[in-house]
Amino acid sequence: MIDYWQVVMLGAIAGFTIFLGLPVAGVKNLSPNKKGLLNALALGILVFLIIDVFSHAWESTENAVKAAAGQTGSVTEAILSLVAMFGGVAMGLIGLVLYEKRMTGKSTPQILSLESIKAGDDHLKQLFNEANAYRMAMMIAIGIGAHNFSEGLAIGQSYIAGEIGLAILLIIGFGAHNTTEGFGIAGPLAGLRNRPTISFLLMTGIIGGGPTFIGTMLGSLWNSDLAFILFLSIAGGALIYVSMLMYNAGRKYTSNTVMMVGILIGLIAGFMTDLVISLAGA
Repeated sequence: MIDYWQVVMLGAIAGFTIFLGLPVAGVKNLSPNKKGLLNALALGILVFLIIDVFSHAWESTENAVKAAAGQTGSVTEAILSLVAMFGGVAMGLIGLVLYEKRMTGKSTPQILSLESIKAGDDHLKQLFNEANAYRMAMMIAIGIGAHNFSEGLAIGQSYIAGEIGLAILLIIGFGAHNTTEGFGIAGPLAGLRNRPTISFLLMTGIIGGGPTFIGTMLGSLWNSDLAFILFLSIAGGALIYVSMLMYNAGRKYTSNTVMMVGILIGLIAGFMTDLVISLAGA
């Protein structure tokens, strides 16, 4: 029998396996096709996460509504579950729109205007591309962080329910997932002329992986289906927004065929790591 702090520490380990995928960001001198493929691989992983988070969020929401319709559950809880579901999606989508506007206004110098880029200055193009890559990586980390918080809640709530075996299996499965999620963060940064700084990669890893630890700690203290639905749907909305940005960015480097192949491989990687959990009986 493992105790509370052991579960919390294992939850932290599951979250910080995200750092295993981040070194891909240091790959340099990639051709446009290879960079586009890496971008598409990362996008495929994000598409899988969108499918995963919405399936779990909607399942919990649907169960609450069915229980209310069958008079075995609370109507108030059903309504709150629907509000958490769709409100979370709105928060994820609109929240990142506002974040991007704020970051664009603060972090992009005026010299990097569209007119300057069109003028053909290679140095300005490089700076502009790097600024966009850093901003996209940060937004991916934020979206994944919201997703990983809900995963941490699942680990903690399995523990508080006495399902220790399930909690351990979730830790193993989510740890495998987070490795591929680290690759998702690193994808936009791969192939830059100047390697990303260690401090920036550490920051994105903490933002993306740290919430698993926080979610495990909070989830093992109290059980809340509404919190689970809310954070899953926030993550889903954020990941939809980031995925659209990544697709547009990838199409600048390579063809649609290469993008679709990369997305397919990323999807397979996501589903195969999820299959590990299912085969283990979780």
